[in-house]
Amino acid sequence: MVSRLTSPTVHIPVMMQEILEWSGLEVEGRSPDSSFVWIDGTLGGGGHALAMLSRMRDGDLFVGIDRDPVAVERSELRLQANRNWTCRAKLIATSYRDIPRYIQDGDIEPADGILLDLGLSSDQLADPARGFSFKLGGPLDLRFSEDSGIPASQLLQIATEKEIADIIYQYGEERFSRRIARAIVARRLDDPIETAEQLYDLIHRVIPGKIHGRIDSATRTFQALRIAVNHELDHLKEALQWLPACLKPNGRLLIISFHSLEDRMVKHAFRDHPQLEVLTRKPLLPTEREIEENPRSRSAKLRVAQRRADG
Repeated sequence: MVSRLTSPTVHIPVMMQEILEWSGLEVEGRSPDSSFVWIDGTLGGGGHALAMLSRMRDGDLFVGIDRDPVAVERSELRLQANRNWTCRAKLIATSYRDIPRYIQDGDIEPADGILLDLGLSSDQLADPARGFSFKLGGPLDLRFSEDSGIPASQLLQIATEKEIADIIYQYGEERFSRRIARAIVARRLDDPIETAEQLYDLIHRVIPGKIHGRIDSATRTFQALRIAVNHELDHLKEALQWLPACLKPNGRLLIISFHSLEDRMVKHAFRDHPQLEVLTRKPLLPTEREIEENPRSRSAKLRVAQRRADG
């Protein structure tokens, strides 16, 4: 893939203080000779990574993973430019669902903590070539990696009306999903949708009102298509099944979700997995101050579970 890395990160990591508090890094009684292994499965702009690295010791291991090769490249440059850390570090462009394979092959050590931040990075939203933000236009791609899957524009050309409606309803919880799907299929006979702007305009023509609650009426459809082309819920389902086995005894799995589908999956998996003990009975939420400073954090929910000592 040709690099589009032209600017520093603009992403603001969410719930930083809560992540540090629940990571287990500062757990009382930690042996000075023990190495701490932290896996950031959604590296993004590297904000959580820098905060963890600055607190880790010689001999500890940080592993940063992201499906987006551009994010990995940007984070690598950022970490090197802010090298106030001395532990070992490894960055890998792959999905967090591949963590079990890397551990099984011996490329990564079992972890004391694994973090997944399931939100969309502001860096991705700011890239007009990806189509994540309908405000910037650009090709309707929506993939985290150009080397994986098909762009959303192609999906809208080959899927049936029912398939498109189901995607928008199931992944976006959009009540006008059938109306939107019908309009997409009618248009593609003569002028298939190729750009984010074209889809945005179509949605606003067929849905009454440009704003639904606090969000633009196109948001849920874009979200649904992004989830579909990246198979996000499939990756999460697989990870929730196998990541507990990637933790050391008493190791912690921290997951930040941003919409109800993800949060329900995390809640039920934490509750039902035989190797896990739930540490947060209710999800932790961002503070009012954080929401004021970073409005995109307002829908974040953090859940934490710990691998049982005998699990």
